[in-house]
Parts: sequence; C-alpha cells; structure tokens
Amino acid sequence: MNFSYGDGDDFDTVRNSAEELYQTIGSVPCPYFGNAIVAFNAKGIRHLKFKSDEKARPREDQYARLKLLHLAPKVLKLSRTVQGIWPTRQFELQKTHSRWESVLKDVCFYEFMAVLENVRIKVIVKEVAGGERYFWSIIPFWKLDPDKRRRILHSGDPEQD
Repeated sequence: MNFSYGDGDDFDTVRNSAEELYQTIGSVPCPYFGNAIVAFNAKGIRHLKFKSDEKARPREDQYARLKLLHLAPKVLKLSRTVQGIWPTRQFELQKTHSRWESVLKDVCFYEFMAVLENVRIKVIVKEVAGGERYFWSIIPFWKLDPDKRRRILHSGDPEQD
C-alpha cells in the first residue's frame, strides 16, 4: 500500500474524516488491561498532528497516521498481549492553582502491534501516574521504495516483506 498523500484536497479530506471519527470514539475497552478503558482524548489527536507544542508533523507523516486512525480502536479491542512497555519520567503539563505548570511525572507507554486490513501498525497507549490510560499514537510500518524514494507500508505478508 503506497501512502503518497497527493494534493492538498486529499490531505484535507483525510484529516477532516479522521478528526470526525476521533470525536465519535470516546473510549474502548482493552483486554490487556483487564477490559479497562483506554480513552481517545484531545491529547492523542493532537499528537498525531504535532510532534511537540508548535511543531507540526510533516504532512506526509500526518496523512499516513490519520489515514490509519480507524484501525487504532480495533487493535486495542483485540489486544491481549503487549509488545513493549516503556516506563520513564518526563515533564507533563498539569493545571495547578488555575495555571499550567510542567511537572515531572512517571509515565508509561504501552506498544500494541497488529496486522489489520493487510497493514502492519503499532498503537501506543500512554499512562501518566495518577491519570487515565489514553491513546497516544498510531505508527505505520513502512519501507522506502528504492526506485521512487517514497514510503510504502508493509503488507504484513512475510513472504513479500
């Protein structure tokens, strides 16, 4: 599957469609967490569009992630095992006394991988100590087409990959 994002109209259509879908998800149960809820909040969709505050992802990167967003809830609903856990400490924005502050918190990232609709993807769930688990990112697995130097998503067929 080739993810060339085409013209601006196609990108805008994919982005708008993904944003509308995202608003309807709310949360999903995940068997790995004992069917506890994984929220799809504003932080997740923002992370798909921005690497950090005020630094947008390249349009091609956004396009690939947003195009596959519909698979993220399916992956989480089916996941009974986790492929990676990364505990770390990092600064998180937290509202304290009516103002936003950066506070050092324990954070854990959970990585779930799956092949759905012939696309191999990784879904990341983020958990900040004292808070809910929420969708953080969807990452397509891709390789570069040696002739065209474009991203090509792996099909999930081990014989071809």
